[in-house]
Amino acid sequence: MNSPRPGTVTALADTVERRRVTVRGVVQGVGFRPFVYTLATGLGLAGHVTNTAEGVIAEVEGPAEAVLLFCARIADDAPLLAVVESVDHHRVAVAGGAGFAILASSGGGPARTLVSPDVATCADCLAELADPADRRYRHPFITCTNCGPRFTIVTGLPYDRDHTTMARFPMCPDCAREYTDPADRRFHAQPVACHACGPRLRLVRTGAPKGVDDPVAEARRLLGAGAVLAVKGLGGYHLACDAGDPVAVELLRRRKNRGAKPFALMARELRDIEPLAHLGPEERALLSGHVRPIVLLRRKPGAPCESVAPGSPDLGFMLPYTPLHHLLLGLPGDPPGPRLLVMTSGNLSGEPIVTDDAEALDRLAHLADAWLTHDRPIQVPCDDSVLRICDGAPLALRRSRGYAPLPVTLPLPVRAALAVGGDLKNTFCLGEGRHAWLSAHIGDMDDLATQHAFERAEQQLESITGVRPELLAADLHPAYRSGRWAGRVRGGRTLAGVQHHHAHIASTLAEHGLDGTRRVIGVAFDGTGYGDDGAVWGGEVLLADYDGYHRFGQLAYVPLPGGDAAVQRPYRMALAHLRAAGIAWGSDLPCTAACPPDELRLMASQLERDLNCVPTSSMGRLFDAVSSLAGVCQLAGYEAQAAIELESAALDVAQDAGQDAGPGYEFGLSSGHSGGAELVADPGPVLAAVVADLRAGAGPGRIAARFHAAVTELVRRTCVLARERYGLETVALTGGVFANTLLSTGCAAALRQDGFTVLRHRQVPPNDGGLALGQLMVAARPDAIH
Repeated sequence: MNSPRPGTVTALADTVERRRVTVRGVVQGVGFRPFVYTLATGLGLAGHVTNTAEGVIAEVEGPAEAVLLFCARIADDAPLLAVVESVDHHRVAVAGGAGFAILASSGGGPARTLVSPDVATCADCLAELADPADRRYRHPFITCTNCGPRFTIVTGLPYDRDHTTMARFPMCPDCAREYTDPADRRFHAQPVACHACGPRLRLVRTGAPKGVDDPVAEARRLLGAGAVLAVKGLGGYHLACDAGDPVAVELLRRRKNRGAKPFALMARELRDIEPLAHLGPEERALLSGHVRPIVLLRRKPGAPCESVAPGSPDLGFMLPYTPLHHLLLGLPGDPPGPRLLVMTSGNLSGEPIVTDDAEALDRLAHLADAWLTHDRPIQVPCDDSVLRICDGAPLALRRSRGYAPLPVTLPLPVRAALAVGGDLKNTFCLGEGRHAWLSAHIGDMDDLATQHAFERAEQQLESITGVRPELLAADLHPAYRSGRWAGRVRGGRTLAGVQHHHAHIASTLAEHGLDGTRRVIGVAFDGTGYGDDGAVWGGEVLLADYDGYHRFGQLAYVPLPGGDAAVQRPYRMALAHLRAAGIAWGSDLPCTAACPPDELRLMASQLERDLNCVPTSSMGRLFDAVSSLAGVCQLAGYEAQAAIELESAALDVAQDAGQDAGPGYEFGLSSGHSGGAELVADPGPVLAAVVADLRAGAGPGRIAARFHAAVTELVRRTCVLARERYGLETVALTGGVFANTLLSTGCAAALRQDGFTVLRHRQVPPNDGGLALGQLMVAARPDAIH
C-alpha cells in the first residue's frame, strides 16, 4: 500500500486511479456496504462494493488523493458494530464510468469473513417502536443495520437475506424501497421487515381458543396473573414469570427442577435495578450497551429477591435486548404490568436451550402455561452471556449471545483445528491462522440433547468460518463425552489430548497475547480436572507455557468419597478433609450433624478401607468442605453452590464495618514427594483453626473471611517461592474458583504488591467455558508435538 509523499498532493489531485480494496473482519451484517457507499459518493468516487466469502471488496476510481483518503477512512470511520482487522488495497486498471453501486454478493472460495454477533435493539428503532405515527409502531421484529439478529439467523455466507432465516419472508414494497435506498438506515439490513411482510407473533395456550388479537397484551396479562410463559428470543426460548411474585417464582423453580440456583432477571430500565443491587458506572455501561448480557451485581441488604437467588451474594440482571422484550415489559402509556421478570433459559436444568417451535411445545409443556412465539426460525442456539465487573473490568463467566462468534486474535498461528472443550459449561473452539472462534455456550455434555446441540453448532460454525479441522484436541479425561465424540468423528485426523489445567493456563496466555517464549506461574484452581497420575486435580500451581508444564505446587491429596456424591453433599467432603487432617468427627460439628447416622457409619468404613475414594487436590472441593464445616451449605443443588454461599458469608463480614474477621488461617507448606509437586499445601492447619473458631463461637462469616484470606496468602507464598527458584515474574490466575471475585481481587492485589505481573481472564471465562481456547493453543501450533 502506497501513501502520498509530502509535496505530491497537487499532482495526485490531477491523477485518476482505481484501487481494489479488501476489508477483512466483522464487516457483514453491520452496515458496512452502506457505509462504503456513503464514503465513496461523499468523496466523489465511482466504483462498486460487494460482500464475498473473504470479506467486503470495493473498487474505487477517481482523483488519486480522494482514493487514498477513502482507503484511510474505511477503517478509521467504520460503523460502530464493525471490527476491521485489515485493509488491503492495490492499483488496478482504470475502468471509467460514473456512479457507485452495491453489487450482489459473490460466493466461491473458503469463508474467511467474520459474522457479527446478535445486537440489542438500537435507540432509533426503539423510538419508532413507541411512535404511533411510525409504520413499525409496536412491530415485534423492528431492526436496522445497527441492531437485531445476526449470528443466530445466518445459514451461510456471504451474509445476505438469502443466507438467513429471513429468506422465507419476501419484503413488501415499502421495505424493499428502504432496503435499496442508500440514504435509509435500513439500506441492505438483511432482517428488515414490518407488520405487512415480517414474521408473525402468536400466543399459544393449551385448551384456549386460537387467534388472540394482541398476543403481547395477553402475555402481559398472564404474567401479571402469576403464569409462567415460554418466550421465543434471539437464540432460544426463555421461561418468564413475574419476579415480584414469590409464588410464581417458586412455581417456575419447582417445574424447572432448579433447586436453589439463582434466576436471571430482566428489568425494564436501570432505575428498576437501583433499589435491589449496587450499580457502578462500569455495570451501568455493560447493562445498557449494545450487547445487553446478564450482569452479576452485588445485592443490597434487604433486597426483596430471596426467592429469585436464595443464598447468593449476587443478582443477575439484564435489560431488554429485543423489541419483543420491550413490548413485554411495557411501552410508555401501556397498562401497568410487571417491570421485573425472571428470564431463564427455556429448558430443564442440564438440558440445552430449546430453539425449535414444535420442540418447545413438547419439551416445555410441563414448564410453561403459555407460549409467546413466532415463525422466524433460530438457526443456532445462543444462550445469554453472563458477565460481572471485577476490579473495574468485565469478567466473562459465560461467553455467548452478543460475543459469539467474534474471534479471539491469537499470538501465534495455529493449524486448522477443532478443540472440543470439557464436559461442564461446554464450548468448543475452531481455529486457523491467527483466529480462534469460540462457540456460544453449549452446556453440560451429560445430556444427549446437549450432545446433539454440540454437533449442530459445530457444523454451523464450520460453515461460517470456513475452517476444516485437520486436527482435534480434547481433554485427557477418558470418560469425557466431548473427548469420546472427538474420537468417534476423528477419521484419519490426529486427536491430541491436553491436560485440563494446562489448557486453563494456556487459555489465559492466549487471551493476553503471550507467545509462550517464557513460562508463567499458572495458578489453576477448580473443582475437577484429570491429572497425570489419574487423581482428580484442582489445586495446582504449574510453571507453564504452550509446550508443557511443571507441577510446582499442589493442594495435598484427600479422598474424594463417592465421586459426584461428595460434590452434591459437601458434608462428605468436609468429613473426608477432617479425617485426612486427623481431626475427630465431633457431634458438635455442622458437617457431622448434617450427615445421616447410617451414611456417617458407611463413610467411616469407606474412608478406612479406601473404597471408591479417588484422591483429589481440588481447591473447589476444599471450598465445599469449609462451607459445610462452617455450617453454611450442606447440600448443593447446583454447581459451586457451597462455594458461592461461602463467599456470600465472607462478604457479609467485609461489608460490615463493625466486624473484624481477624487474621487469615494458614496452610502448611512442605516439600513434595517423588512423582508429585515440588510443594504441597496442607489444609490441615486451616481445618483445625476452623474447628477451634467454631467451638469458640465464631460465626460463619468470620470463618469464611479468614478462609478466603488463607487461600490468598497461600497463592502469594507459593508464587514467591516459584519466583525465587525459577525467576518467573508473571502469574496467571485461572480455573472456576477464580470466578469468586473476593478471592480473585485479593490474590491479584497481594501479588501485585509483591511485584508480580498478574493475568486474569476478561474475554473468555476462567471456568471450563474457556477451556477449548487453551486446548487449541497447546495442540494446534505447527510445531506442537503429539
